[in-house]
Amino acid sequence: MTQPDPYTGPYEELARQIGSIGAVRRELARSLPHDCPPAAAIVLMLLGRHGEMRMSRLADLMGIDMSVVSRHVTHTVDQGWVDRRPDPLDGRGRLLRLTESGERLLTEMHRRTTETLAHRLRGWSEEDVVRLTELLARLRADFGEHEHSGPSGAPRATASP
Repeated sequence: MTQPDPYTGPYEELARQIGSIGAVRRELARSLPHDCPPAAAIVLMLLGRHGEMRMSRLADLMGIDMSVVSRHVTHTVDQGWVDRRPDPLDGRGRLLRLTESGERLLTEMHRRTTETLAHRLRGWSEEDVVRLTELLARLRADFGEHEHSGPSGAPRATASP
């Protein structure tokens, strides 16, 4: 008798579901303020969660190249949401931090994301939402993404909140 292939069945369906999660992320991205593209939102979220940091740390957290991060950071600086200041430990480096305006925008983004989720999941029980949150956190942990746990659940190396 043949043993069932462990890589089919529920894992196939899980792979399909994960592949389709883009629709959820696109909906959440539509809830962002018009002048805040998804990648800028991730910059703000990570600075809000982890505090002041160098661009290299931000690139690592986002899982993207420094040149790409630099473009996203430039947008946030130009909008007045992020400040760059010299790193006191290394004069060649710069530290990034949220400005007061960036903190207000981050609060607004969290409010909008929460409202969108509450609206879309209004038919779900609170227990189902809590369970999904726990399972997603466990999935991310199993993939080594311990840095990104928080209310917005923004995934790594993507450009949506």
